[in-house]
Amino acid sequence: MNIIYWSDYACPYCYIGETRLKKAIAQMTDPEDFSLEMKSFELDPDAPAVCEGDTVTRFAKKYRISPMLAAHQIERISQMGRDEGLAFQYASSRSTGTMDAHRLTKLAMSKGDPDLTDRLIERLFDAYFGQNLELADHDTLRKIAAECGLDPSEVDDVLSSDRFRRDVLEDEAEAERRGIRGVPFFVIDGKYEISGAQSVPAMRSALLRALAETEAPSDPSGMVCGPDGCR
Repeated sequence: MNIIYWSDYACPYCYIGETRLKKAIAQMTDPEDFSLEMKSFELDPDAPAVCEGDTVTRFAKKYRISPMLAAHQIERISQMGRDEGLAFQYASSRSTGTMDAHRLTKLAMSKGDPDLTDRLIERLFDAYFGQNLELADHDTLRKIAAECGLDPSEVDDVLSSDRFRRDVLEDEAEAERRGIRGVPFFVIDGKYEISGAQSVPAMRSALLRALAETEAPSDPSGMVCGPDGCR
């Protein structure tokens, strides 16, 4: 059973939602029967190449709330991540563009090695939320890619060109055609949808419904992030 999902490395609920989905899959009778395919969704295609300002100030401005309330909400999200066993330091994250991170993910996918791709995805999420690195920084991306097993010369080739950019944009165009406005967004076998970072039991229930070939309802309360913010 194939699960495709739209996600962005700068999205806290994407990291949490992917982690919860994997936990739900692990609880299934035959978890090896499930495969995951990440599709790109840049929350902010115009994000800078170098971080400008801090997360609390940026969050407060976007939602028009006080810095104190922003800090509280950011910490609440971070605690959700830590509750899932993730190193999660959202408040000190450094926001930059994620196009190059998505392009390297496409490079990993082109190798036909799901374990390699999964390692890279997890490392990029951890780099953003756990280590608070700038994902637009090419030295950072080269180091992560090498640690995950990608060929350094191929990584350099991607980062010094527009290779895989079209693939990323095609993912985003597909999301638009599907009416996807927030991520994470999961599609099971092309038919059943899970919107947002829902709980592990809710995701497991959706997987069971999909296996039984019954309609898996979307829960509008799922936590998602979109270009206009997270909710």
